[in-house]
Amino acid sequence: CTTNARPNAMNGQTPDEDSAEYTLSILVAGDLMQHQGQINAASNGNGTYSYEETFRYVKEEVSSADLAIANFEVTLGGQPYKGYPCFSAPDEYLAATIDAGFDVLLTANNHCLDSRQKGLERTIDMMNKAGVPHLGTYKNKAARDKDYPLLVERNGFRVVLLNFTYGTNGLKVQAPNVVNYMDTTEIARDIKKAKSMNPDIIIAMPHWGIEYVLQPNKQQRDIAAWLLRKGVDHVIGAHPHVLQPMELLNKEKRGGNLVAYSLGNYVSNMAKTNTDGGAMVRLDFKKRGRVVTLEDCGYSFVWVSRPAISGHKNFRIYPIHVPDSMLNATERAKRNLFYNNMKALYDKYNKGVEELK
Repeated sequence: CTTNARPNAMNGQTPDEDSAEYTLSILVAGDLMQHQGQINAASNGNGTYSYEETFRYVKEEVSSADLAIANFEVTLGGQPYKGYPCFSAPDEYLAATIDAGFDVLLTANNHCLDSRQKGLERTIDMMNKAGVPHLGTYKNKAARDKDYPLLVERNGFRVVLLNFTYGTNGLKVQAPNVVNYMDTTEIARDIKKAKSMNPDIIIAMPHWGIEYVLQPNKQQRDIAAWLLRKGVDHVIGAHPHVLQPMELLNKEKRGGNLVAYSLGNYVSNMAKTNTDGGAMVRLDFKKRGRVVTLEDCGYSFVWVSRPAISGHKNFRIYPIHVPDSMLNATERAKRNLFYNNMKALYDKYNKGVEELK
């Protein structure tokens, strides 16, 4: 399935000439959550919900990428809206996510069955209605066969995306629905199909790891290495709700292969140390003829301010280097704690991936 690609009118890139040179920037964000506190804060008191304030300060960075992707870790199961442990977010949350600049949403995660079959199918329906490409869950096998792996054409590039999850919190998917699980036999078939789609880039986005642990476990490392051996170019993971290190491997081979084990929480109501923020990773590609190189990659931290500490009505995602004058003393202290902890983690364990300034 090819998405409705948005041409880059500013640089006039078209895929017509094999000798031409094209560029593409891809941005990936972590977990987009909707806890009850977030739902309550977004309520307008009349049955509608507003999230503009939540995304206002990161919209420019997200929208600046040619292709922006995020892990949509809630269902759109309809009312009653509810947070943890079984998420059903207001439809306005999807609209705000798209308005913030996200072009593709991942749905294979441990919460995708929170609203059972109704929620899985309604989430798909709402994303289809909004015109946003998505991958990871399907109404039936025929839909999966048609739409997966997901091919996105942008700026003369063909980008193929894979998404799968370790599990669904013990809930079983109901036939004929399909959830992409972390089954290496199935994933190997999907990679083979991805290669047949004439891709320039293949990116796998697994939902994996152990919650609140700052280091990838052996399974994550083994699966990442296996994916690269099978022909995936980059691996960007989610689920632990905290950041885990990034590695740029094989840099001598056309710029290398990025493995980002977890991008943490992009927005949530979590307040536990290290859970109140996350990162966006950006990859910049160049294509000359059929040769694609990763020209640069880096990350930028985000931190989430909650109404309980800010006094503002709604949650706000801030770039980590937002001016101190925009934060009160409590916010500054919590932002600085998150940044200092995560910067120390990345300075020690990251390999070849630097912070974007």
